[in-house]
Amino acid sequence: MAYLYDLFTNTYILVFIALLIPILLSLRMYPVIIYLVKSKNLMDEPVDRSIHTTKTPTLGGVGMFITFSLTLIIAGMLLDLSQANLLKLLSLLAATITLMFLGIKDDLLGLAPKKKFLIQILAATLVIVFTDVRIVSCHGLLGLEELPYLVSVFFSIFVFLAVINAYNMIDGINGLAGTIGIVVSATFGVFYLLNGRYLMIAVSFALIGALIGFLRFNLWERRRIFMGDSGSMFIGFILAYQAISFLEFNATTVTPYTIPVAPIMAMAILSFPILDTVRVFIIRIAQKRSPFSADRNHIHHRLLDLGLSHRKATLTLAIINILVIVLAFVIKDLYINLQLYILILAVPLLYFSPWLVKRKEGNIKLRIPKKSRWAKLRTLINNFLG
Repeated sequence: MAYLYDLFTNTYILVFIALLIPILLSLRMYPVIIYLVKSKNLMDEPVDRSIHTTKTPTLGGVGMFITFSLTLIIAGMLLDLSQANLLKLLSLLAATITLMFLGIKDDLLGLAPKKKFLIQILAATLVIVFTDVRIVSCHGLLGLEELPYLVSVFFSIFVFLAVINAYNMIDGINGLAGTIGIVVSATFGVFYLLNGRYLMIAVSFALIGALIGFLRFNLWERRRIFMGDSGSMFIGFILAYQAISFLEFNATTVTPYTIPVAPIMAMAILSFPILDTVRVFIIRIAQKRSPFSADRNHIHHRLLDLGLSHRKATLTLAIINILVIVLAFVIKDLYINLQLYILILAVPLLYFSPWLVKRKEGNIKLRIPKKSRWAKLRTLINNFLG
């Protein structure tokens, strides 16, 4: 057993094992889930705004949760974790189990938004209160430094809710939510790897392995399965947990690999779900509808309308997300508020770039009156908002 402990303290071996276990489990898990879902007719039926035209098995999130949880349990037994880290592991599993039951019920029977929020708050509170994983400082962003305890707790709960529901909203085309999840988790995972945070390395790369295993079937036309709300809420929670742990570590620890402007980097890493959610909320409120009402105004829907396939749209958005992360890294030495302003300007333009390229290819020219110096900006905003 001592040999296994020593083996897992090698971070690269830990990464390999954390990736391998969920991928191997997925190969056996999903065919069983697909068979059970089909036999019990627990299928996702297409509606007017759906991008699929036939009944498709859902509950893919159950497979992701099982493969992820088993991997974390194995890692927890072999890493010889401290009592504090074991408590974090147990609280994380307890919170995700709570969300999994919520997601399954929502997938099968539907659930009111208020009940969803209450369960999500409960899951977030479990982690924040019992393990003290929370946002303790804003690093000088907008003049804010260390946060009072209660403000820190409530703000951390808000961030959990925002990321969970933003991630749930981007699950609209095949492969998108899984691919973005891999990009986000891999970025956090590299940071944890550089800083030797064994538990968070296991969390990050176990999630990547679980998503790779899921995408094998999500992108397979013959035996396709959707992650459903059970999957998107589970992944959103794990990504929010990684982001808050990332912010906490950079606020309380100093190593050669800490990032003084961690809030900017976290926003860049999660830029796609954040931007897409803000965008659709603006559209829905402008149309005097509930911001939580469903429609086809998401960025990925607009890319499909441009003629891109699901895979090309997914790849396009993943590449743009990576470019935003690279931009944040390049400007990390600037004043933190200046970085924020640069991201606010650059991020919408980067995600809007496919429309500009498509217009150029189609030789569509924008006629801009010379009188109005704001006409071009208004045109871009109107096109972006749909």
